Amino acid sequence: MDKLEERMIEWGEALLSVHLPRWEELPELDLYMDQVITLVDQYLSPIIIQPEKNARLTPSMVNNYVKKEMIPPPVRKRYNRKHVAFLIAITLLKQVLTISEIKNGILFQGKAIGIRNAYNAYCEIQEKAIHQVCLQATKQTYEEQVRVIPIEYLAAHSASKAFANKLLAEKMIELETDYLKKE
Repeated sequence: MDKLEERMIEWGEALLSVHLPRWEELPELDLYMDQVITLVDQYLSPIIIQPEKNARLTPSMVNNYVKKEMIPPPVRKRYNRKHVAFLIAITLLKQVLTISEIKNGILFQGKAIGIRNAYNAYCEIQEKAIHQVCLQATKQTYEEQVRVIPIEYLAAHSASKAFANKLLAEKMIELETDYLKKE
């Protein structure tokens, strides 16, 4: 059991410093599809570790998001900061929501507070949710502020917590499975 606990603490400590790039940190240059895939993969690889289970992002996924009007079409096969922001959010959210739920949520957020503000707020909310499960994993106490969440952020908060808890559950089950194999 000590090894199990030790591995969970290591995982939690590794994720405590997770940072999602804010709008201003995303590249200003237009990128080709393969560059966008690589960039999103770099941003999300510390969080979504098992691409063989659920590919983080593929060209066909990007093309489908364009077809479903979840992201704007590329201009001359190039993608900009807005595309990268959408793709980061969609890739994380699809771990816990359906594509149509994500599309409606993005449309609502964009209309309610603007794409840039919605993206930055989502990154902050998701980081906090991951941070909380990391504190649980590392056996640290934390006080969760109980506050009223504005209605325009309620879905983002709920999805972020669901994703973070899913990460924690998947990691714990992975470690438990390894433990059982060795017993």
